Amino acid sequence: MATKKATTKKAPASKGTKKATVKSAKKAAAADVPTLFRLNIEVGDLDQAADFYSKLFGLEGRKQAGSRCYFNCGPVTLQVVDVSSVGKPHPAAKALYFTVNDLDAVFARAKALGCLSGEDVHGVSGGSISVRPWGERSFYAEDKWQNPLCFVEAGTIYPG
Repeated sequence: MATKKATTKKAPASKGTKKATVKSAKKAAAADVPTLFRLNIEVGDLDQAADFYSKLFGLEGRKQAGSRCYFNCGPVTLQVVDVSSVGKPHPAAKALYFTVNDLDAVFARAKALGCLSGEDVHGVSGGSISVRPWGERSFYAEDKWQNPLCFVEAGTIYPG
């Protein structure tokens, strides 16, 4: 007598199950979005840089081992690193953007430090407070190691 071989059939995946799997994968990927927590800028003299940024920001930095000083800038720490023992500082990206509540106060400190930008930004001096074409009220500055900085008034940030 011949025996019948038992077979197991898999039910075809329903479209709803496939969509749910894709959605959960996207949700997991979105939950793992990288969060920027520290920016590094290079300088040639840590004491001068710590003094400069303390005066500009109106707050004290925290000196760390390894010739660095940390400044809390909201959820992101600005790490100022003295690289003079190994070479010349390399300027940061085109600009580091900071949002501040009192733009006029930061502008006054930047002016007193003599670090306002001399570059034009959309036909207007970057070193003056201006409302940019995209609506941000801001000014540009630069430290002595050519790290470009931009300060934007809170409430005027253009998210893109």
